[in-house]
Amino acid sequence: MPATCKSDLIAVTQREFDKLMTLASPLEAEGAMQKDADGVSIKDVVAHRAHWIDLFRGWYHDGQAGNPVFFPAEGYKWNELPRYNSELRARQAGLSWSNALVQLETAHGHLLHLIESLDEDALYGGPMKGAKNAWTTGRWAEAAGPSHYRSAQKFIRQRLKAAA
Repeated sequence: MPATCKSDLIAVTQREFDKLMTLASPLEAEGAMQKDADGVSIKDVVAHRAHWIDLFRGWYHDGQAGNPVFFPAEGYKWNELPRYNSELRARQAGLSWSNALVQLETAHGHLLHLIESLDEDALYGGPMKGAKNAWTTGRWAEAAGPSHYRSAQKFIRQRLKAAA
């Protein structure tokens, strides 16, 4: 069930990040960079999560400034996520495992800072400005952070199980 208040959002964000880092941090670069049958590596998934936090922060700030908000990104529709994600992996191809972890840690810190800087009303008082749907800023933050952290955990566990 999604968080409905700031304290719960902070708690779930930190808890799911900690779980993800517990799985990801000990991994060696060789294993983290190995592609699966779909051409996706653990590094790709971790870097993807960092990127999506940055996208969310951009959406939030653009909406607050009254600028156009492009979901999921300028030139893409939600039904084009497979293409977007494929192109993102290509752009991040040269990223090292250690840099992917640093990017995730940095993005997580920025996400927490944003959440902590907002009051209850800004997080849950109404739809996020520019979002063109009923989701609150808190709900978008949860989708970009903890929800993505959980799916990354699942991906990593599946990859580790398959390698065992």
